[in-house]
Amino acid sequence: MRRALLLVALLFGGDARADEKVDLALVLAVDVSGSIDVEEFLLQRHGYADAFRDPRLIAAIVSGRERRIAVTLLEWAGASAQAQVIPWMVIGGREAARALADAIQRAPRQIFGGASTSISGAIDAAVRLIEKSGYAAERRVIDVSGDGHNNAGRPAGFARDAAVLKGIVVNGLAILTDDGILDVHYRDHVIGGPGAFVIGVETFGEFKSAILAKLIREVANLPEGLAPTPRQLAATADR
Repeated sequence: MRRALLLVALLFGGDARADEKVDLALVLAVDVSGSIDVEEFLLQRHGYADAFRDPRLIAAIVSGRERRIAVTLLEWAGASAQAQVIPWMVIGGREAARALADAIQRAPRQIFGGASTSISGAIDAAVRLIEKSGYAAERRVIDVSGDGHNNAGRPAGFARDAAVLKGIVVNGLAILTDDGILDVHYRDHVIGGPGAFVIGVETFGEFKSAILAKLIREVANLPEGLAPTPRQLAATADR
């Protein structure tokens, strides 16, 4: 059967994974524009890696109907600067989650510098990745994290609206070190779709617990009142 699917893909340009079901197709869209220095870049990477090693996130991943999700990581900066750093990986338990965490931590930075911050370009690139992923996902989510306003490419709201029209949810993690009200920009122009939300963090040091809280909420599809907060997760990390 697998050989037949592969032959169809080769002949007609489809994806042999087209019938592979997952609960969630998730794009981690991470800002690496010029405002992100080496230390901040590493804090982001370690934050995502540590989240996928956390048993609380793994429990959320296996709580769905299919008991697995598909994840990819996208770096972004200017309007034409996006790079898929981690290819799509299916995560259905601790071993696969740790493999993803290791891949995230080892992967070198592929985009450097530039004054442009194109959230719209990131969303558009993430939509393309989802549409070509080859997974049949019950939910499709773009997880945007960044520390600046959209200042290149088309307006972020236009890209957000196009994604939502395709049934894709866009959530945000706004790092407030350079702009204390960036979360307002994210709320008004970036996030969208059923249950969409944004989490604001005041320092890169808070990124680890914030991204864990965000991922648990996204993966388990929790409403705000039932989702753990970054502070709650940080307080129980060593218990």
